[in-house]
Amino acid sequence: MSDLLTVVLPVFIIVAFGYAVAWRGLFPESGVDMLMKFAQGFAIPCLLFNAISTLDIGAGFQINLLTSFYAGALAGFAVGTFGARLLFRRSWEDSVAIGFCGFFSNSVLLGLPITERAYGTEALAPNFAIIALHAPFCYGVGITVMEIVRARGGPLRALPGKVLRAMFSNALIIAIAAGFAVNVAGTPVPGVLREALTMMGTAGIPAALFGLGGVLFRYRPEGDLRVIAFITSVSLFVHPAITYGLSQMLDLGTGPTRSAVITSAMAPGINAYLFASMYGSAKRVAASSVLLGTALTVLTATFWLTVLP
Repeated sequence: MSDLLTVVLPVFIIVAFGYAVAWRGLFPESGVDMLMKFAQGFAIPCLLFNAISTLDIGAGFQINLLTSFYAGALAGFAVGTFGARLLFRRSWEDSVAIGFCGFFSNSVLLGLPITERAYGTEALAPNFAIIALHAPFCYGVGITVMEIVRARGGPLRALPGKVLRAMFSNALIIAIAAGFAVNVAGTPVPGVLREALTMMGTAGIPAALFGLGGVLFRYRPEGDLRVIAFITSVSLFVHPAITYGLSQMLDLGTGPTRSAVITSAMAPGINAYLFASMYGSAKRVAASSVLLGTALTVLTATFWLTVLP
């Protein structure tokens, strides 16, 4: 157990450090916002572009890997949405935003560093295959369902345009799309540029983890504790349990199973709050679920690392 904690704890110590610094007023909210803008708007897109542009697409994009992970994600979305509606009597708009918390796990800021620390850099190819589709798939499904709910049977002619505009205003999705284009076209990236992108990408994860601590301090839990506990449980247990079960049924293999389960077992990502904020629905639940889930991931990630080979 102590060995597993040495894998998990350094990631969360950086988050806790960012939280403590924001709590003590040593790092202003404007600084947190700019740090996250740098990390999510520039550094992490460089990391993803490098990874996707050099990924062995044939080997990385296994249908069983994607089925295991995304079937679990869709199940988390459905359980979260209908649970919020039927158990807690939330509006349909709130329910979809709450369901999105069980859908969008923190695949980049938590999933990547924990997988790398546990199994090494060479184990990350399946992670990047999942991440390549993660934001486009989750935003595509989430926005589509939310717009259908909001239309209440009205015309949906503008739906494709809304989905595409929302997706391609996201720097992570643009970087992934550019990486795919370079990979498929076989376009060589000059060595000097590749090295610069690598340097930027290396800064992304630590900066984002530190900034995440500051963001989490801003959105402390307030009320709705039963709903928050419910959707956090869906995110941390339902999604990874289904992913693990499917990985065994589909004989996924050790490496891809590790990546799929660890990624699915991560807390809701900050994108869960951004989605709720985009629609002005269940923002407090989403923000608090990100905070509580991130704290609990110290324990749940350790649990899943003991389960995995």
